[in-house]
Amino acid sequence: MKIQLAKPENIDAWMTLVEQIRDAFPGLETTEAMAEHRATVLQFIQASSAICALETGRVVGALLFSKESSMLCFLAVDPTYRRQQIARQMVDFMLTQIESGKDITVTTYREGDPNGIAARAFYKRLGFCEGRLTEEFGCPVQEFILKR
Repeated sequence: MKIQLAKPENIDAWMTLVEQIRDAFPGLETTEAMAEHRATVLQFIQASSAICALETGRVVGALLFSKESSMLCFLAVDPTYRRQQIARQMVDFMLTQIESGKDITVTTYREGDPNGIAARAFYKRLGFCEGRLTEEFGCPVQEFILKR
């Protein structure tokens, strides 16, 4: 398993992972949305703001982040590779790429939404605290903040 900044040649394997987990992410429902996500990922790769976990050429973990906004924008792990600390390793790598001392934000499903149980527990284990309630892609979400 290798955690690294994603490269343009990783895009097809990245999108194979996203295709697997797209039902868990609002805003990835349509073919057009997936094409837009692909273009967005390529922009993040160009900005050195995309991290992937590679296992024998497969992308089994994907993370997008914004250095400017100190935000974790997207995080997914292949279901067959979960519970192997891949998400934690990618977040740890991301933290080395964002100016120290800056708080990190992320949004996930609100409390009570079954889709958010694992993500909320994961972010809390990493030290993120619950923040404001908001909406993304027409879906109610909650911001989490990691104080640094």
